[in-house]
Amino acid sequence: MSDVNTLVGMGSHFEGKMTFEGVVRVDGSFEGEIVSDDTLIIGEGAEVHASLDVATVVIYGTVYGNIRATNCVELHAPGRLVGNIISPSLVVERGAIFDGSCRMGAVDWVEDEGEEATVSVPALDDAQQS
Repeated sequence: MSDVNTLVGMGSHFEGKMTFEGVVRVDGSFEGEIVSDDTLIIGEGAEVHASLDVATVVIYGTVYGNIRATNCVELHAPGRLVGNIISPSLVVERGAIFDGSCRMGAVDWVEDEGEEATVSVPALDDAQQS
């Protein structure tokens, strides 16, 4: 993994929308929304109350919020995630806590205003259906 470009240090508190390029590590607290096509690291002791839309997120701290990751979600001990995940890859280390649901794989997401998300999955070929 690349070196960290930006650090939100212990004792820091930010609210709002964060967008970034490169690798960002949060060791303090953050509330709001985080959007990036790169990597977010939530350090041990960090507390994040946010929706995350990133390529990769690596969690060692606590996250309350939903995650959409285009590459991977990694949850390492003593990390904790309370929220839902949409990602093609999920790693949960022994000792980490995940309270939510996860949707994975090659799926197309369709959301209609005021309705729950629906999932469109490519049809199985005849050999798999029997």
